[in-house]
Amino acid sequence: MKVISVNVGQPQEVPWRGQMVRTSVFKTPVTGRIRARKLNLDGDAQADLKGHGGEHRAVMVYQTEAYQYWSDTLKRDDFIYGQFGENFTVEGMADNEVCIGDRFKIGSAIFEVTQPRVTCWRVGISTGVPEMPALLVSHRRPGFYFRVIQEGDVAAGNEIEKIADGDEQMTIAEVDGLLYLKDHPAEKLQKALKIAALSDGWKGSLQNLLDAALQGITKGNAGLNGTKALPAWAGFRPFFVQRVNMESNGVRSFQLIPSDGSPVPQFLPGQHIAVKINTANNAPPLVRMYSLCGSPNGPGLRIAVKLEPDGAGGIYMHEHVKEGNILEISAPRGTFTLADNKQHPLVLLSAGVGVTPLLSMLYEVANHKPNREVWWIHSCRNKTYESFREEIKLLGQKLPAFHRVIVYSSPDAEDLNNIDYDIKGHLDLAALQALNFPVDSECYLCGPPKYLRSITSALRDIGISETNIKSELFGSTPETSGSGKAPHLPSENTGQGPLITFSKSKIAFNWSPRFNNLLEAVEACDIPVNWSCRMGVCHLCETGIIDGQVNYSPDPLDPPAEGNVLLCCSVPKGPVDLDL
Repeated sequence: MKVISVNVGQPQEVPWRGQMVRTSVFKTPVTGRIRARKLNLDGDAQADLKGHGGEHRAVMVYQTEAYQYWSDTLKRDDFIYGQFGENFTVEGMADNEVCIGDRFKIGSAIFEVTQPRVTCWRVGISTGVPEMPALLVSHRRPGFYFRVIQEGDVAAGNEIEKIADGDEQMTIAEVDGLLYLKDHPAEKLQKALKIAALSDGWKGSLQNLLDAALQGITKGNAGLNGTKALPAWAGFRPFFVQRVNMESNGVRSFQLIPSDGSPVPQFLPGQHIAVKINTANNAPPLVRMYSLCGSPNGPGLRIAVKLEPDGAGGIYMHEHVKEGNILEISAPRGTFTLADNKQHPLVLLSAGVGVTPLLSMLYEVANHKPNREVWWIHSCRNKTYESFREEIKLLGQKLPAFHRVIVYSSPDAEDLNNIDYDIKGHLDLAALQALNFPVDSECYLCGPPKYLRSITSALRDIGISETNIKSELFGSTPETSGSGKAPHLPSENTGQGPLITFSKSKIAFNWSPRFNNLLEAVEACDIPVNWSCRMGVCHLCETGIIDGQVNYSPDPLDPPAEGNVLLCCSVPKGPVDLDL
């Protein structure tokens, strides 16, 4: 085994699909000795530190044999070393032979194998083969990452000496396929999770797959999208409006039960439903998303709807929906859910109507884990705008370690400090520091964009880890869209195809074949969405499909969970309603 080429590169802006993107996938061979340090090689850097870089992804490795394979397979002879984004182009070290945890001495440095390559669309740019992210996985030739155990100098021509075997002896190709392909046998997942050298990110994904397998969830890839439960039904079902309550100034709650007398579906605390609202004869129905704000094991599904001056759905719900009416709703869905295996203190932070998903979480803890320490921190204008006030107080009485903190931005004269509210003004870093809740707390946030940005930053500043901060925002604004624009209808909105609805963003339009897939349609509307491979591999773009069906091209390597769709490789078969 030998190092054939050492390659480095700095982030650069390159044109891609009519825009400029920042990437460091382009690596250039260098001569002489290069220092291998804990985070990268001298002269090298990563542009996307979420998907690449860090201690466990310091050095990328790819094989000359793989270069030859792709040259033969793709009938090309123009590949150059570094083109697959690797730092070390090596002779030997095949993906079906090298194991996670194996250690190697190269030059004066020592390296440990930590994980397969992260599936990324950028390798499609560097190779000129857009399908390459999927091909790397399906052909079992992904390449892998080193972490640097001992810093030292390396150079092209260095021999590669294996000095230790990884525990469990699972190869790169085996572990890569375990996550990305369709088969996820529990015994292999358990074996992989015993590997000490495997990176934390991969361990988390494989643990999610194992948890799903043990729960009998066989559809979808919980390792890539966090699937916890499948929707109870597809499309919409009729529910009776059993009860309507005014919860605060401008907020009404609606208790819903199945119209056919069937059992009330359970849901995960934090999930939401879509409601189809028929506002006028012959007009397309509105579809709006509302969080479930009752007990997950309660007698019905309860939602709360805020009345907004320009909100057609909210206006109709407030003015026209009465007890005894029927509404069509989707099954509960959503991944902003309370983790069921945590014992650390729980901090629930909300602003305004953002209280709703957190209320279902509070019910869950009060009913099933009453000894857990809970901090309830809610911000609103004043007492008349504080939804579910008395209900939350009663739930708090079930919890021995319950801390209720209320923040009023504009208290009325009759609102009493230290009785009705605790903090006047807006929640900020100083106020959170004064509360002194434990830094190992698990924090859930729901509210408007400015609130989420401010509180997330403050939580980081007081020492809460990124993995313990989870947030939810319904809808999109210029502040949440990566483009800085509010979601909008696509330009050249002249499509004649089936109706496409993005329910959270309150956008509907007719499909046009100028979009190669649903992801491109989402991007044309400036709706923020995650993605990486754009080829049906990574599942980052997996999204709930409330109603409708799609066709796939190419077929995903591992199909999405039932009730979900992969945006990057799908087109609508007919009208489609998406949870976006």
